[in-house]
Amino acid sequence: MKKYILSLDQGTTSSRAVLFDKDGNKVFAAQYEFPQIFPKAGWVEHDPKDILDSQLHAVRDCFAYLSDNGGDISEIAAIGVTNQRETTMLWDKNTGEPVYNAIVWQCRRTADTCGRLKEQGLDKFFRSKTGLLIDPYFSATKIKWIFDNVEGVRERAQKGELVFGTVDTWLIWNLTGRKVHATDYTNASRTMLFNIHSLEWDKEILGLLGIPENILPEVRNSSGDFGVTDPAVLGAEIPICGCAGDQQAALFGQCCYLRGDVKNTYGTGGFLLMNTGDECVESKNGLLTTIAWGIDGKVTYALEGSVFVSGAVVKWLRDELCIISTAEETAWLASSVPDNGGVYFVPAFVGLGTPYWDSAARGTICGLTRGSGRAHIVRAALEAIAYQTADVINAMEDDTSALGIIKVDGGASQNDFLMQFQADILGRSIIRPRNVESTATGAAFLAGLHCGMWESREELNRVSQKFREFMPAMSADERESLTAGWKKAVERSLVK
Repeated sequence: MKKYILSLDQGTTSSRAVLFDKDGNKVFAAQYEFPQIFPKAGWVEHDPKDILDSQLHAVRDCFAYLSDNGGDISEIAAIGVTNQRETTMLWDKNTGEPVYNAIVWQCRRTADTCGRLKEQGLDKFFRSKTGLLIDPYFSATKIKWIFDNVEGVRERAQKGELVFGTVDTWLIWNLTGRKVHATDYTNASRTMLFNIHSLEWDKEILGLLGIPENILPEVRNSSGDFGVTDPAVLGAEIPICGCAGDQQAALFGQCCYLRGDVKNTYGTGGFLLMNTGDECVESKNGLLTTIAWGIDGKVTYALEGSVFVSGAVVKWLRDELCIISTAEETAWLASSVPDNGGVYFVPAFVGLGTPYWDSAARGTICGLTRGSGRAHIVRAALEAIAYQTADVINAMEDDTSALGIIKVDGGASQNDFLMQFQADILGRSIIRPRNVESTATGAAFLAGLHCGMWESREELNRVSQKFREFMPAMSADERESLTAGWKKAVERSLVK
């Protein structure tokens, strides 16, 4: 009797493995952190072997849990994989040895390369094909950097000795005993090499960057066949039936299956995706166009926007200003004053993203008076998270004229004050599911759909029915007044 789906949730600082049952309940989870490598300012790397080892440790803990509770591996119907996106690796396809450390999505080492591409007037060229802005964030220029800076790599790649992959590809290749070199539509769409219209690696881009197509993985459905695990690796053959980048997995895990549905993950930053259905929307507001998932050979598209500083502002209040001891106390502190007292906080520590796009903007606290206290500053910080989210959602609505349900997950979504203010400032209800581990849930849902654990998305919706809904309670006049105050504060933080 197959009872469980095992979700591998490989993140930027840790690897997790989560067992889900047929009712979508988290049965057990294990997590292992791994080292971060910072060779130079702005450079971020991981050892690919650390990623694999930490993921395997977490998986084996799940197996041990089953054994300790009278079960075994044979009860796992399938594995779903979700991962930190854009992180780039190249390895020897015969030995499995990486030619260099993984270059992490956060790494800015290719900023000069991206600058040169922009100077050549190639912004529209890349945007029209990939839906992405030219940025070091994505995989393409990371591959080029390895080619240009690691001796012999370009020649070995041209000879067919090396393969490229994002983290999902690296895990699947190793889990299947080096038999499957594949990725899914979502991860491919984040490389800046994949044509999201023709659904193939773009030969013009590859030629421009000098990247041979033979190193690239096969692109498959997000819910589909990625081979079976090698018994020599995991001790059993388990089908791998799902794969998606972390933010797309969260969108799927939140059951945002209709056009206009939005999910926001309140993490260190805020990551918002809107399902745009069959339509590949080119944003007027600087949002990225990406692939939400691919099922049965058909892709669903999404718009993506990022808030650079979301939950990180709470950590800043704790660690730098030292005006709170724990994140949990922010809700009651914010509620201890009737309003923000005219105080606005723009946490532009690393610039502002959608829809302002000013990398030189810097953090600002304005409206302080002699009567302002720490509760006002804390409240302004929480409100800033909601204002920034509203800015992105409003940009999405402007691009699509469609806005459906809004679902939330991530650590800061547990803050009831923030969720209520988010609903108030948007003038729309906010839905917080019982299980805010949407990323791991999405990988499980994608795998479970393919292996037959769940029959349809309608069934997944029923599995995910338990939630709390925050209804807007603020008047339109107050909402407009507060939003106007936020816009003025943002103007003070902008440089351009």
